[in-house]
Amino acid sequence: MKEIIDLLEDKNCHLEKFYRLNECELLNFAEGNFDNLESFYHSRESLLEMIHKIDKLIEESNTGPIEQVGVSDSDKKLMLEAISYKNELVTRILAQDLQILSIIEKTKSGIIKELSSVRAARKAMKGYHSGGGSSQLDEKA
Repeated sequence: MKEIIDLLEDKNCHLEKFYRLNECELLNFAEGNFDNLESFYHSRESLLEMIHKIDKLIEESNTGPIEQVGVSDSDKKLMLEAISYKNELVTRILAQDLQILSIIEKTKSGIIKELSSVRAARKAMKGYHSGGGSSQLDEKA
């Protein structure tokens, strides 16, 4: 039982790191700074891999024979606290991810609008240049 509690606490530690990583990058993204985007995603992936490995270890620990002695009340309390804290962290991380996605979507929309206006300006310039040449030909004729 102690092993499972330790694994749950280790998982929560990695979730805290994930949360702090999101928190730092969220500030950068809010300022329009996406310079660390690639390393941010690699760091997130590494943490998720670690969490997945811990989940596998927890699962393997649960496949063993159940002790006849039972689980102490203090161990039950520690497990429930760890699981409750994990749920809280996951909820907060999901909220952060929604904020991150919103910022990225907003920035992407801004870039698309900017590209559209640049295209429209280029089209107008081409029209102006080609239109100017034909009026000069009319004047010469």
